[in-house]
Amino acid sequence: MTDVAATDLARPQGPSILRRLRGDYFATPVDAVISIVCLVALVAIIVPVLRWALIDANFVGTTRNDCTGGGACWVFIRARFGQFMYGLYPIEERWRVNLAGLLLLATVALSFWKAMPQRGRVVPLMWVAVMLVGVWLLSGGLGLVRVETRQWGGLMLTIFLSVYAGVLAVPLGILMALGRRSELPVIRMLSTIFIEFWRGVPIITVIFLASLLLPLIMPAGWDIDRLVRAVVGLAFVIAAYMAEAVRGGLQAIPKGQSEAAAAASLGYWTTTRLIVLPQALRIAMPAMTNEFIALVKNTSLVSIVSIFDLLGIAQAALADPNWVGMNNEAYVFAGSVYWIICFGLSRWARRLEGKKTTY
Repeated sequence: MTDVAATDLARPQGPSILRRLRGDYFATPVDAVISIVCLVALVAIIVPVLRWALIDANFVGTTRNDCTGGGACWVFIRARFGQFMYGLYPIEERWRVNLAGLLLLATVALSFWKAMPQRGRVVPLMWVAVMLVGVWLLSGGLGLVRVETRQWGGLMLTIFLSVYAGVLAVPLGILMALGRRSELPVIRMLSTIFIEFWRGVPIITVIFLASLLLPLIMPAGWDIDRLVRAVVGLAFVIAAYMAEAVRGGLQAIPKGQSEAAAAASLGYWTTTRLIVLPQALRIAMPAMTNEFIALVKNTSLVSIVSIFDLLGIAQAALADPNWVGMNNEAYVFAGSVYWIICFGLSRWARRLEGKKTTY
C-alpha cells in the first residue's frame, strides 16, 4: 500500500495538455476524424479572414486611394469613425455625449457598491437623476446649445435607446409580473392583456406604428419626438418579455416564505420588496440579461423610421460616392461593436449570478 501511494504521489497531479487533447478530441478513431475535419474547416475559414482583415488590410490614410492592398480598407472606418460614434452630432458639442457616458458608467458602478448608505433608496433616485441629466446634456437647453434628435446617431444613439428603453422596461416588467400573479382579478386581467398584446406584436411593427400613427391620435398641438416614440415602443415590448422572465423567478420562490412573512405580520409590499423579489430577480437574471441583449440588437430596427443608430449610420455611409463598395468593412465593424457589447453584458451578468447580491 505504501509503494502504491508513493507511486501515486510521484505522478503529475493534473493531466498534461497532450493527455487532455487525446482524451477530449482523439479518444476514439471517430473522435479523431471529427476533430481533424473541424480543424481543417476552421483553418480554411480563419486564414482567409485573417489575411483580409489584418495581413493584407490598409489602416493608414484618409481617402480611398490609400487602399492599395487586396484586404480590408479600414481607412474607411477611420475616416468615418466620428459619424459611427456620434452620428451628425456637432463636433464642438461631442463633449456632452462623452460626459453623459461617463455619468452613466459611474451610476452603474455605484449601483453595485454594497457599502452605500440607504442603498435601496439612493440607487433609484440616482438613476432618475442621471436619466434626466443625460437628456439635458444630449438635447441641450438651459444654457447648452440645442441639438435636435435628428442629428443624433451612431453608437451613442444605440446606447441611448438601449439604456432608456431598458430603464423603462425593467420596472414596468416587474410591475406586470406582480400584477399577473395578483389575487385581484382586474389587475391580473389588465397585466395579462398588456403582456400578451406586446409579446404578440413584432417589434418592427411597434416602432413603425408608434412613429406614424401616434401623431395622428394625439391632440392638436401635441408633438412627440420620434426618438421618444421609438424608446417607448421598444420599452413596452421588452417589458412584456421581462415580465415573463420575472414571473418565472417568482414562481420558483417557495410559497412558505410568503406565508412565514405574513405570520410575522409583514405586509404584501414589504414581503415582496425584502423577501420575494430579491430572490426572484436573481433567479430571473439570465433570462433578463437575454432580453436586454435582444434589446441592444433590436435597436437597429429604428432605421425603418429614419433614426440612424450604429447600423443605420453604417448603411448611410455606404451611400457616399467616395466610399462605394465598402459594405464588408462597414458591416464587419458594426457587427463587431454589437458583439463586444452583447458579449460584455453576458459575461457581466455571469459574474453577478455568481455573487451574493444585497438588495
